[in-house]
Amino acid sequence: MTNSRQPEGRGGPAGRVARIRWAGFDVDGVMTDGGIWLAADGTEAKRFHSRDGHALKLLVRSGLGVAVITGRRSRVVELRAAELGIGIGSVHQAAHDKLAVYERILAEEGLSPEETAFAGDDMVDLPIMVRAGLAMAPADAAPEVLARAHFVSRSKAGHGAVREMVEFLLRGQGRWDALIGGYAAGPGPA
Repeated sequence: MTNSRQPEGRGGPAGRVARIRWAGFDVDGVMTDGGIWLAADGTEAKRFHSRDGHALKLLVRSGLGVAVITGRRSRVVELRAAELGIGIGSVHQAAHDKLAVYERILAEEGLSPEETAFAGDDMVDLPIMVRAGLAMAPADAAPEVLARAHFVSRSKAGHGAVREMVEFLLRGQGRWDALIGGYAAGPGPA
């Protein structure tokens, strides 16, 4: 996988990936396309991409820490995180000060910023993105976010962007092939 926003070298994403031990993701505009469907009775719906979900399951399986940090509160996010194996303690909703949540995670987990990756799409995500060792964004993120991201997916948010981010991270750490190895060992075409 190549991307024009992946410069090589120590300061580029490839040089940063090896140190990553934890990855955080915003929800609306990263894990979803940013659309929020609200019904008259107050129920909410969000659309998630299945390949993004599978990639997040692989990330959890890899042993890296995985968290969600979002400014909104939604039961849908709790349900999706549970499906993906992201523990409820790693789902941070109504995070109006996302940086404070991130700093608390660093302290609790004993992480340095260089050991973390964060995926965001809008201005509220920038405080974490400029601090994290690897800042990631979907192709349709705000221009200010794209300018500061180390890795930008080719796909738009909610359309496979998270899959690209996770694959970039796990390939860069040499974990991808082992995690997907069992899939390729199937019986082959009929």
